[in-house]
Amino acid sequence: MRKFVILSALVALTACSGGRDRGNSGSTRGATGDISRACLNADRSAATPALCSCVQQVANTQLSSRDRSLVADFFMNPEVANDTKISDTNTDDAFWARYRAFVTSADNQCS
Repeated sequence: MRKFVILSALVALTACSGGRDRGNSGSTRGATGDISRACLNADRSAATPALCSCVQQVANTQLSSRDRSLVADFFMNPEVANDTKISDTNTDDAFWARYRAFVTSADNQCS
């Protein structure tokens, strides 16, 4: 459950940075995709290379490339996550259901 909270909070905590571009603030060794790199660049203590790479691997198996790109955008612009969550379009609702399932799977596999 702790990792689930961490994974869910990574996007939310990015909002605390005020959306500033932090650049490449840490090692991306082991990063295998946009989500992993965005996770590491969020510069949060819980965002280790191992955790971020694991999350990327789960995303690779569960999300389309378009979905993965959107999830990576959440780290760079948390308003995108909020807008997507509160949107009432069928497309966004379907994405959010896939995203929640992905977060649950990542929690189970990466803890």
